[in-house]
Amino acid sequence: MFIATNRFKVKHGSEAEFERVWRERDTYIASVPGFVAFDLCRGAEKEEYTLYISHTVWGSKADFEAWTKSEAFRLAHRDAGASSNRVNYIGGPEFEGFESVLSLTPGEKAA
Repeated sequence: MFIATNRFKVKHGSEAEFERVWRERDTYIASVPGFVAFDLCRGAEKEEYTLYISHTVWGSKADFEAWTKSEAFRLAHRDAGASSNRVNYIGGPEFEGFESVLSLTPGEKAA
């Protein structure tokens, strides 16, 4: 399993708009091979911004990499940075990718 995250530092006052953009956009991701799950998470409020992460779970790193090279990816990101998205950021998104080395479900124990 592979987990891909992007961190966003959203300036105070832009949180509602940031969340609206994510709720209303078509991600084109649901039918992509290897896609497992997506979450948009709001984190801590800092002095200048609120931290968010987008969090996707993939069957494998290869599945994620194939998504980044797909037409679905291009369609999902075509309006990124558009003036219609009035979100104030500090810097750009910060990508982090993780390969799962241990995954547990309820009732399981680590071996």
